[in-house]
Amino acid sequence: MIGIVDYGSGNIAAIANIYKHLRVPCLASGDPELLAKADRYILPGVGAFDTVMNDLSKLGIIDMLNDEVIRKGKMAMGICVGMQILAGSSEEGAGSGLGWIPGRVRRIDASRLNRAPKLPHMGWNSIRPADGQPIFADVDADRGFYFLHSYYFDAESTDDVIATVSYGRELACGVRRKNVFGFQFHPEKSHGNGLAIFKNFAEI
Repeated sequence: MIGIVDYGSGNIAAIANIYKHLRVPCLASGDPELLAKADRYILPGVGAFDTVMNDLSKLGIIDMLNDEVIRKGKMAMGICVGMQILAGSSEEGAGSGLGWIPGRVRRIDASRLNRAPKLPHMGWNSIRPADGQPIFADVDADRGFYFLHSYYFDAESTDDVIATVSYGRELACGVRRKNVFGFQFHPEKSHGNGLAIFKNFAEI
């Protein structure tokens, strides 16, 4: 069962509907006791870094996630801000992230952009996935995904970067360390490619 972490922000219903379409059991909840019963987790993302971390803390979800994902090794996937909180810190906020994938979230350098509107990076963009990543099975990388963000994940190790997007320069848009994935794009808004990501995550 997929546990969709509901902390009051994110496209919860859209993700739940996708899994209903795929006939994959899922649970959307902010109750850590219920979420602990899931086999894998999705951290959806709309909002600011500190706000998301504070909301997770208030709900008592962080300790549960650390236990289930880091100590027990269950799969997890962060989307947009849900990806960014996988880092240790962010230029957007003052607090700490989960720290599951070493790195810092940084603001995109607008001086290097030549497309309007410059920020946020909004709309469809192709990606460059790394080879040998089953999460990208049946994904059309040239068609790409829908993005909406002004910050990006600056991973400490390039080994943790599994996809990049070109926007002013090459930026990480997909990261992975062991059982933890993060994507800057919104698969729930990315039609067939997004459907493939959710399906692959449920089957890996």
